Amino acid sequence: MNEIMWIAVIILVLFGGSRIPSLMRSLGRGAGEFQKGIDEGKKLMDKAKQDALDSDTRTES
Repeated sequence: MNEIMWIAVIILVLFGGSRIPSLMRSLGRGAGEFQKGIDEGKKLMDKAKQDALDSDTRTES
């Protein structure tokens, strides 16, 4: 817990109190975009897997 306090103090000193909200907002947006990218990649992989399974069943018939 003590380490978190020191990190918070260092961030406050480096960036100042006025820039921290915008910094956190940008960090949140970046995390959201990263999550969207991961979700999109999962959807593409699922679709590719399903397409491969569909083509396998068509060739077996």
